[in-house]
Amino acid sequence: MKVQYLECAKIINTHGTKGAIKLENRCDTPKILSSLRRIYLKNGTEYEERQVRCASVFKEFVIMEIEGISDMDTAMLHKNRLLYAKREDIPLAKGSFFIADLEGLLVIDNDNGKVYGKLKEVLNRGASDIYVIDTPTGEKMIPAVKEFVREIDLEKGIFISPIDGMFDDE
Repeated sequence: MKVQYLECAKIINTHGTKGAIKLENRCDTPKILSSLRRIYLKNGTEYEERQVRCASVFKEFVIMEIEGISDMDTAMLHKNRLLYAKREDIPLAKGSFFIADLEGLLVIDNDNGKVYGKLKEVLNRGASDIYVIDTPTGEKMIPAVKEFVREIDLEKGIFISPIDGMFDDE
């Protein structure tokens, strides 16, 4: 089942004295995050909608003013909280996937059908994402590039073509 709310940012600091917050971006680009007109704060199992009053990109961060946070003290109370967006509010390029939809998928050898494990998480460390695969012998990492990742099927799994040695202890 696809989750309705996706993690889109983390509040890392305040910005100024009028309640603006500095966000660590969790979208593909800071521009996508700054384009959102509404975001959600999670309280227990509920998601509370907040209107975005204004947002701008500052280096790799986003500075945002949201409904209900109008001073620095209130903004500071939210430091380190995650922000969410509704799935339908985040643009997704054709052929792209939300990380939340990939996590938990089987990772399968494209040539012989061997199941290596499940995708545990996706790390973004620069040029390309890194897939962390939970295997019976521990975690393995592969770059999420076309040379290794051949196909992603949200029903069947992630089909890969590993190089020799990548899964030798399997």
